Amino acid sequence: MCGRTCLTLSPEGVCRACRYAPKGGKGAKQQPLWRSEYNQGKAYSPSYNIAPTDMTPVLVSQQHFEEDAAAGVRVLVPMMWGIVPFWHKGEYNTHGLTTNNCRLESLMTSKLYKRSFTSGQRCVIVCEGFYEWQTTKKARSSERDVFFIHSPQAEGVKIEDKSTWEPEQVDLLKMAGIYDVWSSNSGDTLFSYTVITFQSNEKLSWMHDRMPAILDSEEKVADWLDFKRVGPEDALKLLKPTEKITWHQVSKYVNSSRNKGEECNKPIKEERKSPIKSKMMQSWLGKSQKIKSPKEEESDSGSEAKKPKLEAPE
Repeated sequence: MCGRTCLTLSPEGVCRACRYAPKGGKGAKQQPLWRSEYNQGKAYSPSYNIAPTDMTPVLVSQQHFEEDAAAGVRVLVPMMWGIVPFWHKGEYNTHGLTTNNCRLESLMTSKLYKRSFTSGQRCVIVCEGFYEWQTTKKARSSERDVFFIHSPQAEGVKIEDKSTWEPEQVDLLKMAGIYDVWSSNSGDTLFSYTVITFQSNEKLSWMHDRMPAILDSEEKVADWLDFKRVGPEDALKLLKPTEKITWHQVSKYVNSSRNKGEECNKPIKEERKSPIKSKMMQSWLGKSQKIKSPKEEESDSGSEAKKPKLEAPE
């Protein structure tokens, strides 16, 4: 499952972080172009806590927009998270469907997703990482432990600390998805996407039974995007659970999608007892142990005295 992501880079920064080798692997790396669409007035906004219905940049082949574009050329397009199917009638936000994730097992039979997939509308969702709540332990949803999952980084790069990296240095997480294009009655368009998920492998099954389809190599990203060269059947073979992920536990501050600050993806620090409180408690315990009850003071027969009950201060 994937219900929240993190991407704090500006459009220019995302383009720099998504540089890729040209087809054939020779020559300097290319930078995808940023293509802004109207999208019902919605725009991408960098955030530590991106939720469904927010806009995020996704990679697609330029051939979706220009048929004569060279193979392998990529563009970044801001799209809304949560597919609005092309056949929906009414306003874009009134279909009442939950479409932020698409189960791989039903991809080829789904009325919502099959057409997009078989027509080559494949995309790659880029992010610094995603959040996952541990559902394998019995706990109320508000009390579940939450983790930030991301790609392993080069030495010295801490994904949760932007002061340690530049866009060209960070390894963004890349998730396989599909997108659709919806048009309103007035002819305005909206690009929207869904993240493909499947059964978790041993790497994450202790946390959650579902995980997003992560494309963990440049070759897989290139093949997923190249819908003209790689057909649907071969594209499905690219979707395998990855081992190239890591994580750390974060605060439940991220539980609310309204919380967008940098506290969201920071590792939880170990709680330490205040030394002042600890000394006060030790002092109080020392004094209380010296107190004797009236009966104990009267008794000096050598028999074991009963200790008074101590009550914690309010």
